[in-house]
Amino acid sequence: MKSPSPSFRTLIIFVRLMNFRKSVERLSRGLVFKRRLPPEFHRFPIYVSPEAGLRYWLRMSKVDPLLHRMALELVKPGACVWDVGANVGLFSVCASSLAKQSGYVVAIEPDVWLAHLLTRSACELKLRGLNAAPITVLCSAVSDANRISHLQISERSRAANHLADSTGSSQAQGNRFSQAAVSTSLDFLLDYFPAPSVLKIDVETHEARVLRGSRKLLETIRPTIWCEVSPENAATVFDLLHPLDYALYAAAAKVRVPLKRASWDTLAVPGARAGELR
Repeated sequence: MKSPSPSFRTLIIFVRLMNFRKSVERLSRGLVFKRRLPPEFHRFPIYVSPEAGLRYWLRMSKVDPLLHRMALELVKPGACVWDVGANVGLFSVCASSLAKQSGYVVAIEPDVWLAHLLTRSACELKLRGLNAAPITVLCSAVSDANRISHLQISERSRAANHLADSTGSSQAQGNRFSQAAVSTSLDFLLDYFPAPSVLKIDVETHEARVLRGSRKLLETIRPTIWCEVSPENAATVFDLLHPLDYALYAAAAKVRVPLKRASWDTLAVPGARAGELR
């Protein structure tokens, strides 16, 4: 009998690794750790779970280097930050450490389990009396209108949760269950929270509808935006932002040049501030 070909052996190894990953993901469900952010974020405490992504088994400095970089670049003392699709609140807590007591953070997350973790982190910062911007946690989805939606809880990482009327990420690998969720527009939230100078959006293919519900905010407040954009929404996101005099860049690029189509890591800057980019 012939031995398996190299390509077949590679396939077998891949399948075994995927099965191992799925086993680790299932064993990670419900686990919660109290960790500390890297020194540049003053080692602030944060509650995390590998159920929100296996990367949370890693050292916090390795979890999301681009997110750390963008927080340091965008959030200054006194900033008001809206974190749409906050997950466990990594960007929110980083922003809180940088905006300091004169700033403000609104962390918006529809998954009640993740929102609970985020609330624990926000309370920890307050109880410790740290020089941190207060974090308000809003357990809500964001869309183009106010309605009742359904959040699909991913079979794999909760970072891949998505609204039922969005396609969601291929990383979801199916859904465990559906959770009813209130959806609201960002324009509606302007009546209830301080207006943002920084807007971060990570909503698993729902970003175009979030931006459609933000017309007033984009025209009058003009925050700097860091937005994860799926390929299917790349042209639409550009068409929504460019006519409002936003310049779009790839956030992770070493040299940033204006884009003609949104990238997966879109950084959108109002025209008057585009020259501030390095």
